[in-house]
Amino acid sequence: MSVLAFAEQRGGAVRQVAFETLTAGRGLADSLGVELVAVLVGPPALSSEAAGLGKYGADRVIFAGSESFEEYAPEGYTDAVAKAAGQTGAKAILFPASAQGRDLSPRVAARLGAGLATDVTQVGVEDGRIVAVRPAYGGKVLFKVGFKAEPALLSLRPRAVAAAESPRDAQVTTLELDQPRELTKVSTATGEQKERPDVAEAEIIVAGGRGVGGPEHWALLEELADALGPGTALGASRAVVDAGWRPHGEQVGQTGKVVAPPLYFAVGISGAIQHLAGMRTARCIVAVNKDAEAPIFKVADYGIVGDLFEVVPRLSEEIRKLRSQE
Repeated sequence: MSVLAFAEQRGGAVRQVAFETLTAGRGLADSLGVELVAVLVGPPALSSEAAGLGKYGADRVIFAGSESFEEYAPEGYTDAVAKAAGQTGAKAILFPASAQGRDLSPRVAARLGAGLATDVTQVGVEDGRIVAVRPAYGGKVLFKVGFKAEPALLSLRPRAVAAAESPRDAQVTTLELDQPRELTKVSTATGEQKERPDVAEAEIIVAGGRGVGGPEHWALLEELADALGPGTALGASRAVVDAGWRPHGEQVGQTGKVVAPPLYFAVGISGAIQHLAGMRTARCIVAVNKDAEAPIFKVADYGIVGDLFEVVPRLSEEIRKLRSQE
């Protein structure tokens, strides 16, 4: 018996969401009294990274290597995870709720005829049964869901669980597969080269709304992000993206990306329900808005009522002073 955790990689490097998935899996495995097994799928050269997954709690690592896995291959990845689940007697399989995890997890669920809870923020065991908590209705309601049969499949919202080290001397085994199927094949993957992290994975997000006034004022938010440190991402509301001020990749909200960073700055954002649905699970929310009645203040941990053109530069200045004393 085991808990199986999918360790996502991209471009030959294990991603941060993999460590979060392993951390959640470690807690679940301990509660069930079973081992935690990581499954790593990728090109053969990635095998050198497999043993390192023991640092985040994996008792064993199953590595499925193939040249055809250089890029994400839906059918082949599904074959690998489903076979690993069968070999280990998985009671639960955890995925990150990333773009890759959102595509892969329902494929594996369909293959195994199993139930899937998506975008969960908590995983646990009650009366010997696996349960998960997932937000719904824009985060206004938290559903507790259970499973009628095993394995229970879950995709974990990025940043919902902080990656924590729990070192193990992980044994690595190789998963033998038939020639991977390639009904769908990714020939190339391209993306923007960004200096800042993606909003879905950032420790801190500075997000701006229509109140910023225009793209020419975004330098204020960039200065605040620089003051907060290199792990800070820039985000935007839907109104900003629709106006063409910022790229869609920065959009936070129901039609953008759902985020849960430790710290979220909402600058000039009124707090429309669509935006709140994407960020209200952040651990600490700081709002800056000149309208004291703005809905964003209802979810904010700290609120500053004032002109952002005065408040944000002062915030940047004071943060720089504090960081210079570290």
